[in-house]
Amino acid sequence: MLVETKARVAVFSIALGAYLPQFPQLVPEFKGQYEAFKKTIPTSVELVDGGMVTTKEAAQAAGDKFRAADVDLVICQLLTYATSYNMLPAIRDLNVPVVLVNLQKKAQPDYAATDIPTWLGELYACGAVGEMVADLNRAGKRHAVITGVVEGGDPAAQAEIEDWCRAAQVRRRLRNTNIAQIGRPYPGMMDLYIDETNLYNRLGLYTKQFDWEKMWAIADDVDDEAAIDEKAKEILDTFEVQGGASIHDRPIREMARYVIAFEQWVKDEDLGLVASHYDGYAQGKAGVLDSMLIPAFSMLIKQGTACAVEGDMKVAIAMSILKTISGTGQLSEMYSIDFPEDICIIGHSGSGDADISQAHKPTMKVVPVFHGKTGGGYLTQFYPPLGTITYLAITQDMDGHFKFVVAEGENVEGPIFMFGDTNMRMRFSIGAREFA
Repeated sequence: MLVETKARVAVFSIALGAYLPQFPQLVPEFKGQYEAFKKTIPTSVELVDGGMVTTKEAAQAAGDKFRAADVDLVICQLLTYATSYNMLPAIRDLNVPVVLVNLQKKAQPDYAATDIPTWLGELYACGAVGEMVADLNRAGKRHAVITGVVEGGDPAAQAEIEDWCRAAQVRRRLRNTNIAQIGRPYPGMMDLYIDETNLYNRLGLYTKQFDWEKMWAIADDVDDEAAIDEKAKEILDTFEVQGGASIHDRPIREMARYVIAFEQWVKDEDLGLVASHYDGYAQGKAGVLDSMLIPAFSMLIKQGTACAVEGDMKVAIAMSILKTISGTGQLSEMYSIDFPEDICIIGHSGSGDADISQAHKPTMKVVPVFHGKTGGGYLTQFYPPLGTITYLAITQDMDGHFKFVVAEGENVEGPIFMFGDTNMRMRFSIGAREFA
C-alpha cells in the first residue's frame, strides 16, 4: 500500500488468582496456553501484550498499557474461571470492542480420570463467560464471544479471531489516514453531501480539501524519463488498451507522469481515501488531467488508496473498508434489470480496482464524452469473477449516524455491457424486483 497502517490489538489472558497457590501446576499450564494463543493472532496486526492477569492490580497495569498504546481492539483469553476484576480494570477506560475468547484446551473430558487441576486447567473455559458478559453490558462495552476448542484445531474460531483483526485494521486505517476531497460532490446528489466534522467525530477520519488548480499542476515537476518509462509500462501491464498502446505514446506518458505525482501526493498527505468530482471546462491542463483521471486513480486503488468518483466520500469509505478486509473494493450501483432473466445489472463508470478483475485483464478505451459529466477521455472496465459478491454501502440517518447497508448476491454468467463501464449480472435470493 502507498500508505501503510497496522492495527494495534490488545491481548491478555485471565485466571482466578486463588487457584494458583492451591494448584501450582496450573502456572506453567496457563503460561503455555497463553503463549500458544498469542501465536494465533495474525501478524498483520501489532500485538500489545497485557500478559496473564490473575489480580486486579495486574488488570489495571494491562489497562494502562493498552490505553497508552491506543489499541483498536481487545482480545481476552479465558484460561479458566476468573472474576470480573481480572477483566474490567483492563478495559474500563477503552472505547473499543472486547472479544472474549473462550477456547477449551481439550475437546472432551476423560470423566473418570479427570482431577480438579486438570479440570480447571484444561476443561473449564466456559465458566466465566456469563459473568464477563453481564459486566461488559453494565459497563456499556461492545463485546463478542468466541467459543471453541484448542485440541485438533478449530478453523471456525480461528476465522472469527482473524475477522475481528481485519475489523481492527479498518478502524486503524480510518483513524490514521485522511480522505482527500477534490472539488465538490456532483451537483444535486444530495445524498452525497456530508458533515465533515461529524465524519471525524464518529469515524476518526479527517478530510483534507484540495482545489483542482493544484491537481492540474501536480505533475509539472515530474521529469525523470526512466521513472516515467517504468510507470507507463506498469499502466500497460495493468490495462489492455483498445487499439493498442506503447510506453512512448504521449497520452500514456502523460498518464504515467500524473500517476507518479499522485502517488507522492498520497504519501505526503497520508491519504487512504480520495473523493473527487470535476465540473469545469476541461480545456488545457484541466482537459489533459480530466481525460486520464479514471485510469490514474485506478492505479492508486490498486495500491490501496480508495478513489471514488462524483465526490462521494461515503463510497470512498466503503471501498476502503472492503479493500482492507477482503483485498478488493469496487464502486458500483444499480444499472439495469434483465427482467426475463431476473438479473440486476450492477456497475459504474470511473476508477476501479484491478485486483477485482480476475475474469479478464482490465481494459481501457477512449470515449468522446463522459456521460453526465464534463469532458471525455479514458474509461476503464474491470471484470469480476463469477460467484458470490458482497455489497457494502454507507448511509446516514436523520441524526447523522452512519449505517452499513449490506447485500450478498451471485455474479452469474452471461452477456454484459461492453461500452467501458464495469458491470456484472447479479442474481439475488429475493429476486431483481424486490432487490431494486
